Amino acid sequence: MTTDADEPTLTIDELAARAGVTVRTVRFYSGRGLLPPPVIGPRRVGRYGREHLARLALIEEMQLRGMTLAAIERHLRQLPPDLTPHDLAIHRAVVASWAPDTVESLSRRELERRAGRPLGEEDVERLAAMNVVEADGESFRVDSGLLRLGVELLDVPLSQETILAARTVLTEHARTAAHELSKLLRDAVAERDTRDVKSLSAHMHPLVVQALLTTFQRSLKDELREWLDTAGREDPRGADPRGPQGPPSG
Repeated sequence: MTTDADEPTLTIDELAARAGVTVRTVRFYSGRGLLPPPVIGPRRVGRYGREHLARLALIEEMQLRGMTLAAIERHLRQLPPDLTPHDLAIHRAVVASWAPDTVESLSRRELERRAGRPLGEEDVERLAAMNVVEADGESFRVDSGLLRLGVELLDVPLSQETILAARTVLTEHARTAAHELSKLLRDAVAERDTRDVKSLSAHMHPLVVQALLTTFQRSLKDELREWLDTAGREDPRGADPRGPQGPPSG
């Protein structure tokens, strides 16, 4: 795991398990320069953190979408060097939007390998409630594009009802935004050839997704900042713990 200061604390074995890959894969990516070097801790043990996890997730997503290693290397070289794990997660979401939904049939063992962690019955039930997995006899039908997000949500300290309510809100607003954007694009290219329309759609898809993600990210950040500022003003614990300090008596 990582500390509150986001200091790298994962060993290479823990990193591989969390990312759902092998140690050999981590070392291969590191050797190709796709991952930053670990922080060397006591006893010369390399330690990895959230950035390494986020980069591994992005690399695996690009491979899942059929990108070659050379193409992945070119893509990563073009990214700003100071991207945060959150920024990398946005890039992964954009990459995931390039391909249609992918549903795979996985065994319990393979599902846990992809998740990068053991999954208890409660974990599987929560993933099923989020429409990430669906039991299918002895195996599971898994939405590969949502699996990593669903696994990350397992550790969020929110009730399942809250997560599902948030998912409903996001889905409804996303559909409304998609409908309005599609209408704008249809009106803009109404007179063009069908092949031109398809080409434009293919190019616009990742750009629109990134624009939506970036706009939502900034809006949510503003909302959370306002909420925390308000909570800080209203929480009496934010005041001087000694209480109001009037003038000394006598």
